[in-house]
Parts: sequence; C-alpha cells; structure tokens
Amino acid sequence: MHTVVVGTSGVTASDVLAVARGGARVQLSEEALAALAAAREIVDALAAKPDPVYGVSTGFGALATRHIGPELRAQLQRNIVRSHAAGMGPRVERDVVRALMFLRLKTVCSGHTGVRPEVAQTMADLLNAGITPVVHEYGSLGCSGDLAPLSHCALALMGEGDAEGPDGAVRPAAELLAQHGIQPVELREKEGLALLNGTDGMLGMLVMALADLDTLYRSADVTAALSLEALLGTDKVLAPELHAIRPHPGQAASAANMLAVLKGSGLTGHHQDDAPRVQDAYSVRCAPQVAGAGRDTMAHARLVADRELASAVDNPVVLPDGRVESNGNFHGAPVAYVLDFLAVAVADLGSIAERRTDRLLDKNRSHGLPPFLADDAGVDSGLMIAQYTQAALVSEMKRLAVPASADSIPSSAMQEDHVSMGWSAARKLRTAVDNLTRVLAVELYAATRAIELREGLTPAPATRAVIDALREAGVQGPGPDRFLAPDLAAADAFVRDGRLLAAVETVTGPLQ
Repeated sequence: MHTVVVGTSGVTASDVLAVARGGARVQLSEEALAALAAAREIVDALAAKPDPVYGVSTGFGALATRHIGPELRAQLQRNIVRSHAAGMGPRVERDVVRALMFLRLKTVCSGHTGVRPEVAQTMADLLNAGITPVVHEYGSLGCSGDLAPLSHCALALMGEGDAEGPDGAVRPAAELLAQHGIQPVELREKEGLALLNGTDGMLGMLVMALADLDTLYRSADVTAALSLEALLGTDKVLAPELHAIRPHPGQAASAANMLAVLKGSGLTGHHQDDAPRVQDAYSVRCAPQVAGAGRDTMAHARLVADRELASAVDNPVVLPDGRVESNGNFHGAPVAYVLDFLAVAVADLGSIAERRTDRLLDKNRSHGLPPFLADDAGVDSGLMIAQYTQAALVSEMKRLAVPASADSIPSSAMQEDHVSMGWSAARKLRTAVDNLTRVLAVELYAATRAIELREGLTPAPATRAVIDALREAGVQGPGPDRFLAPDLAAADAFVRDGRLLAAVETVTGPLQ
C-alpha cells in the first residue's frame, strides 16, 4: 500500500488525496519526530514557569485571562476538546474527515505546535487503522479554525465519542481504539488547543474540489464540443490564433480541447445550409471563454491551496527561537475566498451547459432536430423533463454561488468578532461540484442523442468513441419514451468516474 511520509515542511495535494480517498498509510519522518520533541521541550519549560502563557497555562478565547494552575491543566485540555465537540447535523463524508485529520497532523509535525511525538503518532495510527471520527455538518465558523469538526476528531484520540470503523460501522471510539491496539491519548499542556485550531477542514475540501474540477472542466469541454457538433455549429471560433490575441491560458486550453474533440467531424460548418446563420449563439461560441475563466480561477485557487499545504496553522505557535507567540494565522479568509470564487465559476459553467441543452431541445433553434429530441413529438415528450431537472440543478448552483465569506457572525463574547465562514463555503462548493457533474451528464445525454439523429452526417472520431462507450455503459440512444431516470443516472456515473474523458482520449490523446 502507498505510504505518505509527513515531514516538517508540509504536504502536497496528491498526499491529501492519497490519504483521504486512496487509503494511503501515513508515516512520520525522523525529522518530524525530532521537531516535535524539540518544540515540546519549549512548551514544558514554559509550563514550569509561574508566568501565564496563552494555551499553556491559561483559559481560551474570551476566558484567556484566567491563569490555570498545574493541577488543572490536563483537565483544561480535555475540557476544551469535550466542550468544543459540539457539532450538529448530518455526518460529514469519510474523505473529508480523513483529509481534516491528515492536515491537522501535517501542522502538528511542523514542530510549531508543541504537541508530543506520541500524540502525533496516535493521529497517524487512527488514519492507518481506518478509524474515522464522526464529524457533523455544523459547528465551524472558519475562524480559530474548524473548531467543532477538529474537536470531534480530537475526542476520538482521547477514546471518547463515536467513530466509523474500516467496516463502515459506527461504534464508540474507545472500542475501535482497543480493537486496533491503540492507546487513547492523555492530553497535556497546549495539546488540546493545538489539535483543534486550524483551517484543515476547509483546506481539505478545497484540495478535493480542485481534483474533481480538473476532471469536470475537461469533461465540460467535451460536452460543449458535442453540443456544437449536434447544432451544426462552426469550429472556426476555436482556432488558436483567435485565442492568442486574448491570452488567457484557460481559454486557450479549453478551445484546444474542443478543437481536438471535433477533429474530423462531418457535422461542423453547416452555417449556410438550409437555415443560414452568420454566428452561433453565445452558449456555443463563447464556451471556451466561460470554461477558460473557470480554469484560471482554479489556477489561483491551487496557488492558495499550495501555500496553505506548506503552512503551520495554530495559535499560539512555537517559533524556532523558543518564543511561543499568539497570532491570527488561523483565520480562514484566504481559503474561504477561493472556495467562493470557485462556486461562482462552477455555477456559470453549469448555466452555459444548460443553455446549450435547452437549444438542442427547441425545434426553433436546433437547426432541424425534432422537438425535445422526441421520437414522435406529441406522443413522446423526449428529453423535456431531463432539461427541467438540469435547470433545477443549475438554479440551486446559482444559490450556492452566493459567497459565504461575505458574511461574518460574531462569537465567543465578541473575542472572535470577525470570522471567515470558510467551512460553509467549502460545504456549498462540494454540493455545487456534485451538481455540476449531473448537469454535464444531462448535456452529454442530449448531445449524443442529437448527433445520432443527424442521419447522413458523420460525427468526429472522438465523438463516435464517446457514443459507443456511453451505449456500452447502458445509456440508450434515440427511441420512444422510456423510464429516463436510470439513463440519466448511468450518464452521471459515466462522467463522474472519468469514463467520458477516457473514451475521448483514446482518440485525442490527453486533453489539457
């Protein structure tokens, strides 16, 4: 099994994906173990002094003015975890929780938190055993980190609360730890605070959303090309020289992908046939501009994610010179903003795909296709309601595009008087990405049916490969009305698991 080694300098996006989704094992490097021990010595030395130090010998947040004596400090650390594990609502997905745990371990291993090596090792042990704490949807405001979600994870380290085992069953964490020979952690000074003071949940969801969108944006280029083909559009607008004079890299990549898919098509360029037109509609002609802008937004989001993956987010932090200093690095604004930016781009990509689908179904704008792509219009409704479903998904995506990071709600007796809402931004982006997959599946379903209805015209070889693979996947072609939901579900799976891209790339080679 693949092993990810965690050192002191952060991790990569591929590391996060390997652990969160691929079940990779986690190993602490010797460098990380040494850094953990060195930082712990500093914390222990401060704990032995009479002077109060935030997080070591004081209360937390608005209660930081109280000095806590040595006899109560272990209880203090346990209490912060128990009291902050106050999430509510549905369970968060397993891959999100594993990413959350792994990214907190990444910061712990930086040597800036003062956590003992054995605590870090126990965190790795839980990941390696496939034990996933139960974390709930609501509880993070994205400032002082993802407090409630991380607290539920820390609770499991203590052998408290509930967790999901590798078999998928939810049981008391204490039982799962005992079953795998893992000793619960007895927290000491600073450790409870260090385990729950980071932006790890929102960052993990950003990394996974970027991975999903990398596939979906290339898939959107394919479905846009198929719609252009089905509408007898022109591929001249995709010429590289046109995109070179507006040098946005995402736009050029999207146009190049569409051109590669359409190579050898007998359906493009029929503008002056029975229904002459000078230009295609915006939803067809401007597909690279919209998808390209989204790609460039993703590039900025990746830059932010990479910086965060190299960061140590905690408060207070242990500095190399031995100081333990309070700071505001736990504020989630950098991550929250790009999560919201992506939700806007995703909504727009879904919106333009829905407009192309609607055009395919409208006999007044489809250039010779039957109404709703029906077999016997009037007797058959064709794909009329498939477009309704797609429109409903897009409408929800537009609501999800309203930025969470523009909101702030004060907490902790006004000590935390400005928060990022980054966790909320991440949760709604996750839903939007899921919906985008379905929207593209509906466009794919409509475009492939429309192309097959263009009798006497030969589609591009890449298009033919898609249609053949889609039919092999059990998605039926043109014909009388039938129970449509199973076909749409199969088309969704075809996009979601990468078979659409795989089919295209057998002809085009790797798309950009």
